[in-house]
Amino acid sequence: MRTSSVTMEGSRNGLALMSGERVHVGIDTHKEDYRVHVWSEQRQEAVAAWVQPPDASVLVKRLGPVKAQVARVVYEAGPTGYGLCRELRQAGFAADVIAPSRTPKSTSKAAKSDRLDARKLARYCAKGLLQPVAVPSVEEEGDRQVVRMREVTMLSSRRAKQQIKSLLLQHGLGQPRGCGGDWSGRWVAALRAMPLSAQPRVSLDLLLDELAHLRGALLVATRAVRSLAKQPRYRAHGAALQSVPGVGPITAMTFLTELIHPERFDEPREVTAMLGLAPLVYGSGQSVRQGPLMKTGNNRLRTALIEAAWRWVAKDPWAGAKFAQLQRRTASRKKGIVAMARRLGIIPWRIRLTGRPYQPKAPKLPDQHAGSQPRLPDAPAGKRKGACAKRSARPASVQTSG
Repeated sequence: MRTSSVTMEGSRNGLALMSGERVHVGIDTHKEDYRVHVWSEQRQEAVAAWVQPPDASVLVKRLGPVKAQVARVVYEAGPTGYGLCRELRQAGFAADVIAPSRTPKSTSKAAKSDRLDARKLARYCAKGLLQPVAVPSVEEEGDRQVVRMREVTMLSSRRAKQQIKSLLLQHGLGQPRGCGGDWSGRWVAALRAMPLSAQPRVSLDLLLDELAHLRGALLVATRAVRSLAKQPRYRAHGAALQSVPGVGPITAMTFLTELIHPERFDEPREVTAMLGLAPLVYGSGQSVRQGPLMKTGNNRLRTALIEAAWRWVAKDPWAGAKFAQLQRRTASRKKGIVAMARRLGIIPWRIRLTGRPYQPKAPKLPDQHAGSQPRLPDAPAGKRKGACAKRSARPASVQTSG
């Protein structure tokens, strides 16, 4: 069989590929270097491996002579970002970033190293076992970073408030009189005027200074997100998402920047799995039960949806009635609100696809003979009870085409 030999610069041996042979490339990326592994489909073995500087141009140059025979280049999502994938795609390679949580893992203990990780990625890629993630453009990634920085600043501000309360509790100090602890300017001024000894005074002033700085940064970040929402690329979709009661500009921008390329999902359960709001299902024979949430998706978007769900059930009569129904079934407000957050995650996804705003629906009484208060019929014996037993495949509160 005729072979074509291509010598890779910086490697001891040449890379010999058979005519028509297809290879998959796995990369274990780090700040200091890239571990590259080339796996052949026909031979079912590694045909090359090397270590190189963390430079995409070096990798493109080494793979360039056999680009027509490279089926796919993959590496796991991590701190190195998406720059390598974008440069590979620009050079004409089929490249993907892989979700680490979806990479198959051995149930038994096995050796682990960067070289073995790269080999595993290349081999699993050849078998079609890897799940890629959506790769944002440079502009999309920059917009996402602005929204995430606001979240980081908000969490830091919340942490500073907790530290101040812990300091007061540790030294047996109550709240200043005449103030409600609402973190208003008056309350912060009262904290600064509290009579304290020298050491606690220094600690409290440092925490208050940090809180003042973070509140100023949070104001700047919030203005940046609101300004971003007014850009032409987000204006129409942002306005449609904000038609959902309880969804404001911050939540809308979180959804728009975190859930990019919504058309890649074919059905609602794929969206809920990406959000980490789908329950684990354990089934064996005739026994089927649901466990806790998978929580393998986007935790930022999941948190934003749960917070928005509380506002949604308070402002939308249909959502409020549905939440009350779920709460009665599960006897748990937390389970009920998670189920509503799952529905709330599907609604913006459909709005993104159709471009149509939210259409509120009047609440429906489950029992036609019920009075003013909705009443659920008694569950038949032997029926399974659960917070999320029935997942809505298509929310009735959003119009769909057809």
